[in-house]
Amino acid sequence: MSGLLPLFMDTISRENNSMLPVAAVILGGVALLLGGYAVISLSKANKAIEAHETKLARVEAVESAANSAAAAADKAARDVQGLTRSTQDAVTQLANELSSQRTSLTKLEDAAKKPVVADKGGKKSGEPAVAGANEYIVKAGDTGTKISKATGASVSDIEAVNPGLDWRKLKVGQKLKLPAKK
Repeated sequence: MSGLLPLFMDTISRENNSMLPVAAVILGGVALLLGGYAVISLSKANKAIEAHETKLARVEAVESAANSAAAAADKAARDVQGLTRSTQDAVTQLANELSSQRTSLTKLEDAAKKPVVADKGGKKSGEPAVAGANEYIVKAGDTGTKISKATGASVSDIEAVNPGLDWRKLKVGQKLKLPAKK
């Protein structure tokens, strides 16, 4: 091509003494070079756009995953709140039931603390038991030795008139027979 340019220029200059055709050829060459540069730049720009589109697609995928995770987290938070409410309701019900049971247990303990009272017909009444002749009513903290000292009868004599007596299982209000005094 470089060999044709001088020939072309020589032909142009013989036919026309004007510099206009030469300038047009030079401008055409510059335009051709600028067009080539523009094509190369456009190719680079297209590659950059493709790379950005790939990155944009990844960002959109991450955004979608983040939105899904946020929705799942919101649902989990609502579920936790629901479980918290139901757990609190269950604990409240349990506390109420325990309170009721405690009240019942307290009543039973109070009833057990009251001394057993028997009237002449063997039925319970509101008055404390009274020992008859040759009887002893067990009090809180009584042991065989304490009863023996209080009554003046030996432990073995008390056991003899109360067969099957277990000193470890004495109950408050229990009646024990006492041996006849000599």
